[in-house]
Amino acid sequence: QVQLVESGGGLVQAGGSLRLSCAASGRTFSRYAMGWFRQAPGKEREFVAAISWSGGSTYYADSVKGRFTISRDNAKNTVYLQMNSLKPEDTAVYYCAGDPTVATSHARYWGQGTQVTVSS
Repeated sequence: QVQLVESGGGLVQAGGSLRLSCAASGRTFSRYAMGWFRQAPGKEREFVAAISWSGGSTYYADSVKGRFTISRDNAKNTVYLQMNSLKPEDTAVYYCAGDPTVATSHARYWGQGTQVTVSS
């Protein structure tokens, strides 16, 4: 069992940066790929980024490629999402996901979400 708690969301101006963190409980964290998804008002949840269990492979949605960076520290049971050059269209609730299936936006574990608001 893995429990996920996100932090780091907030209000930022367009062009600014935020770093989201996702702290995981449970000794099995390092066994799982991890990901970030987001959901804007009135829209379906969408994939943002994912990272393999070792951190050796990363994957990004085209909309964030080159601006966002996912990373993990297995010693700290934490996964991060560094978001740079933020745009108003990045405004959404961001969810940390454990053992995600990107194609279906499903995951074995979900955090409660953290709000990111980008003002123009």
